[in-house]
Amino acid sequence: MKCYCVVNFREPLQEMEQPTPTPQGTQVLLKVRAAGVCHSDIHLWEGGYDLGQGRTLALKDRGVSLPLTMGHETVGSVVAAGPDAQGLSNDRNYLVYPWIGCGKCAPCLAGMENHCSAPACLGVHRAGGYADHIVVPHSKYLIDIGDLEPAQIAPYACSGLTTYSALKKIGADVYREHPVVIFGAGGLGLMSLTLIKALGGAGAIVVDIDPAKRQAALEAGALAAIDGAAPDAAQQIIKAAGGKPVQAAIDLVGAPATTSLAFDFLTKGGKLIIVGLFGGASSWPIALIPMKAMSIIGSYVGNLTELQELMDLVRAGKVPPMPVHRHALAEADSVLASLRAGKVVGRAVLTTEA
Repeated sequence: MKCYCVVNFREPLQEMEQPTPTPQGTQVLLKVRAAGVCHSDIHLWEGGYDLGQGRTLALKDRGVSLPLTMGHETVGSVVAAGPDAQGLSNDRNYLVYPWIGCGKCAPCLAGMENHCSAPACLGVHRAGGYADHIVVPHSKYLIDIGDLEPAQIAPYACSGLTTYSALKKIGADVYREHPVVIFGAGGLGLMSLTLIKALGGAGAIVVDIDPAKRQAALEAGALAAIDGAAPDAAQQIIKAAGGKPVQAAIDLVGAPATTSLAFDFLTKGGKLIIVGLFGGASSWPIALIPMKAMSIIGSYVGNLTELQELMDLVRAGKVPPMPVHRHALAEADSVLASLRAGKVVGRAVLTTEA
């Protein structure tokens, strides 16, 4: 089979030919129909995460080995299945849940595989969707998408799931009554806008330093789009919220500047959900965290049940389509480079079909 792999960190992806796997046991072999190119893939390509103060989290020390076929937002159709795989049809397309754990630890047994400390995630620890085929360890990780278009659905495995899980951590009692502040107007930010609307939310104020992305957010229904680099950004955000206390923010960037700004405008008892992995270190005044009774919550993708809930909303037509740009699988490296350069608005998806 053909795949596009990270052979050396920070070097162009290379096309490789590998034997097409024969599924064993509960495994399922899928023909890839669509594979999203996600911002998280940039960190994988770079080989680590910036922890601030000169420290780096190296992926080679976290179970990531090369060559790596990235791609954790995948839709495919069944080609073959092991003798213990059940409940699948060869004429159907399936969205793949990629955030797979060891299956034995307490988080996994509680249905929280995304919190597993020994993960086996597709596109991270195991071969992912930047290929014409992918092996999934069990049919339970496959969600039938019916007649929905594969390229449109693939990003829900990460960008959709990540934002849905973050909104659940805020809670419906908050996002239905108060505007949520969203840092970042890229693919996840635009996804957040659609999900807030689908869930009956009060809307969102989007913060981004890129004028084109702010305009895209307004066109997608944002209540306001604010330049986070403006000296009075916090005041603009509060004004956009009608002068009322800002209860919650989702930081899809995860940088010192965004977390610091959120700390400034969130009200007492507010929630900051940090999703983004841009990196660096924050310098909050520690005493003000208890004084403001703030909740600072890290949110890492989401669990399988949440993805199933999200897909129920999508199938019911409650989630409007997101902007998706389709590219041939062979363009994997150039698309990833465009994403690194900040040139992608919406979601970029690789497809194996003309």
